[in-house]
Amino acid sequence: MVGRRSAPSVAYFLVTHALFFLLACRLSASQQARNYTFVHDARTAPEISYYDYIIVGGGTAGCPLAATLSQNATVLVLERGGSPYGDPNITYLANFGAPLADASPSSPSQRFISEDGVINARARVLGGGSCLNAGFYSRAEADYIRDVGWNSELAKQSYEWVEKKVAFQPPMKQWQSAVRDGLIDAGVLPNNGFTYDHMYGTKVGGSIFDTAGHRHTAADLLDYANPDGLTVLLKATAHKVLFHTRGTQGKARPTAHAVVFRDSTGAKHRAYLNSGAHNEIIISAGSLGSPQLLILSGVGPVDQLKAHNITVVLDQPMVGQLMSDNPMNAVFVPSPVPVEVSLIEVVGITHFGSYIEAASGANFGSFPDNDYGLFSPKIGQLSTLPPKQRTPEALERAIYNMSKLDRAAFRGGFILEKIMGPISTGHLELTSKNPNVNPSVTFNYFKHPEDLARCVQGMSTIERVIGSKPFSKFRYDTLSVPQLLNMTATAPVNLLPRHSNSSVSLEQFCKDTVMTIWHYHGGCQVGAVVDRDYKVIGVDALRVIDGSTFNASPGTNPQATVMMLGR
Repeated sequence: MVGRRSAPSVAYFLVTHALFFLLACRLSASQQARNYTFVHDARTAPEISYYDYIIVGGGTAGCPLAATLSQNATVLVLERGGSPYGDPNITYLANFGAPLADASPSSPSQRFISEDGVINARARVLGGGSCLNAGFYSRAEADYIRDVGWNSELAKQSYEWVEKKVAFQPPMKQWQSAVRDGLIDAGVLPNNGFTYDHMYGTKVGGSIFDTAGHRHTAADLLDYANPDGLTVLLKATAHKVLFHTRGTQGKARPTAHAVVFRDSTGAKHRAYLNSGAHNEIIISAGSLGSPQLLILSGVGPVDQLKAHNITVVLDQPMVGQLMSDNPMNAVFVPSPVPVEVSLIEVVGITHFGSYIEAASGANFGSFPDNDYGLFSPKIGQLSTLPPKQRTPEALERAIYNMSKLDRAAFRGGFILEKIMGPISTGHLELTSKNPNVNPSVTFNYFKHPEDLARCVQGMSTIERVIGSKPFSKFRYDTLSVPQLLNMTATAPVNLLPRHSNSSVSLEQFCKDTVMTIWHYHGGCQVGAVVDRDYKVIGVDALRVIDGSTFNASPGTNPQATVMMLGR
């Protein structure tokens, strides 16, 4: 049903690769122009140093936080990864997925597989997850801001501060427009046009990709920093926070006063807080890294601390608990006509708790080394197998099978749904005292029946979008929606309809094809591990400020709110 295209000529191959090389050179030159004088390799750091604030993690929250604090204090940022600048796989929209599929030690993405069997990733680069994600920018709902106790006007000002640097209106070409109109036709109303705000109905949201398809990350917010007040160390891995005891006997409280970190050679460094009542260590290492570092530092469940021979600073059983990941399910829709390369630009915000989004492009099959972009089995998208069967051997078989397929089979796009919340929660446990080793994490996808019900309603809405008149140009008349679902459930990527038509319920479809949309959160939640000012309960001079503190994922996509929170 998808016509076989002739192989590209050698001349075409050489021309396209020459153009890519020239673009890469131009990118490298332009990106090197952002040469922050305060960013250094950790190997250049002194063995001992002193600052007013020490931030562990130069990610989506850490960068705006550092830029803000540097105006009136000395700030050190410890980032375990490298710089995003000059890396075309980070900057170019068309290269989305390549860093996520890169499992090398130098990759800006560190892969992990949850105990549920879902392939996932954590950022390892200045700018954090904003260097790896699909770029959608949308604020949290007003109810969310009220419920967590943020000042709504300060939140608005902070969002605007972020948006001046990194948010843009997307181009909205034919395929994305068809999805938007299909959502409206399917009853996801009203049509709210372009807005950063979270509103029921269908809207065009913002993007951190500009009109040229170049990504702008949280690292760009360091433009706001006072260069005399900030030091950012790259490839600086924090190993633990040090505490001393302050107070009278019987009322003594542990007080954070230093961070031990190592550079890329393994050399040990210590950064201490200057004396001062307001000076603090702030952990912004993400929803895996922040609870992991607390446990490594002696703040966590006492059984885990003893199991790893870690000195107990504070028995805090809730560290690493209430971990959640918003499950994503998707349907690939092969297109009989070419479609634009696009990531998330439109969202349908339903009243039943599901968000409908979409991405498209012929680039999905054009990556070097058969990475397949969004559809790479290496990043867990559209896998052949239920989660617990996604072994490394199964991934290699899927990659091999995909390499034999016609490139035309990758033309099209996928429509996905993500549930709000979620209600289901899991936990994180330390597996090693080495901070470079991923902790074990379980998310318990769809454990709560309401999460599964939301997925089913979301998939039903996607069925109506695919069957809508506005979307008809981008689907084959001969492929029914049940066939598309069956293809997704039985193939590494939705390709030619060459598999037997197996009947599956939407409930089973949700369970068997669950993926991550990389919006996992929790582990240091407000009210459980930190208070409403993000101070770690039971110790002094220590906060956690990032998505690990969230009780639910804000809005349709959290990055706008994580950056806002840092500000």
